[in-house]
Amino acid sequence: MAVADYDFHLFDLDGTLVDAEWAYTRDVFDRVGDRLGREFSDREAYVLWNGLGGARRETLRDIGVDPDDFWPAFHAEEDPIARAEATFLHDDAARLLDRVAEVGGPAGLVTHCQEFLAEPVLDHVDLDGRFDAVVCCTDETGWKPSPDPIELAMESLGVDPRSARGYYVGDGESDVGAAWNAGLDAVHVERVGHDERGRCVLGDRRVSRLDELVDGDARGSGGPADAS
Repeated sequence: MAVADYDFHLFDLDGTLVDAEWAYTRDVFDRVGDRLGREFSDREAYVLWNGLGGARRETLRDIGVDPDDFWPAFHAEEDPIARAEATFLHDDAARLLDRVAEVGGPAGLVTHCQEFLAEPVLDHVDLDGRFDAVVCCTDETGWKPSPDPIELAMESLGVDPRSARGYYVGDGESDVGAAWNAGLDAVHVERVGHDERGRCVLGDRRVSRLDELVDGDARGSGGPADAS
């Protein structure tokens, strides 16, 4: 698989194209913990930030935290400027996006990162204006692995997977599920390692670096399988 084989390109943001410095993550969870009256261990913060336990709502329930209490506190403690300044663009992502620009075809972003955070982050890492559509998931758009936000992005791009070939690349199980549910090829980039994640996430293609997709050097999973 190489990006030149496709008519359009869709990407996740956090953990896929960009990441935040750990010091920022730790500080946010400290302040969220103060709001909720409980401490988050380094492991809990790391797992929740990276979505290593699968659906974060279930992970929160497993550690005894009500998701309906957690998310308002989390978003209240995220500062857009501090988040942007702590965010860096992966070098392999930069190379892939440059290749996407060379081969052409509309490109979009579908992310759980909220709009008030995504906009300054994209500006800080010089990705503002690089995408033809940006969908920040909400209760109205739907959340991955639902296909709804992917389909909204495709509608904005003016593409149809029945007549044009596209893919979606992300770092989580929900990204793979969303791609398949929307009829796209799913690419999973493993940023933290299988041992750290505790499982292997399948996809149509699995890579450890996104620039493996520049020239098509990517491993298949042996065909679509359950993303969970």
